[in-house]
Amino acid sequence: MSAFPHARFLTSAHDPADFCEDLGAEVAFAGRSNSGKSSAINAILARRDLARTSKTPGRTQLVNFFELVPGERLTDLPGYGYAKVPPALREHWRRLMEAYFRSRTSLAGLFIVMDARRPLTETDWQMIEMAGVRGSRVHVLLSKSDKLGGNAARETLRRVRAELGELASAQLFSSVSKAGVDEARAVLRRMLARRGPERPEEVAEPLVQPWEQRG
Repeated sequence: MSAFPHARFLTSAHDPADFCEDLGAEVAFAGRSNSGKSSAINAILARRDLARTSKTPGRTQLVNFFELVPGERLTDLPGYGYAKVPPALREHWRRLMEAYFRSRTSLAGLFIVMDARRPLTETDWQMIEMAGVRGSRVHVLLSKSDKLGGNAARETLRRVRAELGELASAQLFSSVSKAGVDEARAVLRRMLARRGPERPEEVAEPLVQPWEQRG
């Protein structure tokens, strides 16, 4: 049985004007292309294909909104870090993300999905910074943890938690073995219960650009 049986797709946004109404509580999912983000969403919601998955990196090119129950939403943000994306599209994504993080007063938290074999890349750090500017809680899913042996997985988790410090929480996760699904689902529910960030006012600070390398 689905953990969120009434979850449904609401809309896809190509521009900020297309965002759904900013009410209630919303949790966003972000991650590098091919990190397993869509599979993680489907596993947490216990819905087979609510979020589209693809073997082609960079498929999620819009902000996709899903209603879990009335007043509670999940958003699937565009994947980042895919080198073959044209510069014009990368710039569009950057502006779309800046508008999203600046404007969504309902944003209660952010999940960042990263491959456990290649965690905490430059762009992952930039997304953590972007969420920090917004005042949103961040939770990291070290996905595809089934690809690592037990000792390697535990050491990766220990190292990532040490590097993150108080910036974000982290856990091992696998949409294949379902390891960590219950834990991630509980974090999602707690985020939604908070009903928004600690700083709901419009953010004035410049946001980091997660699709570009910092100098």
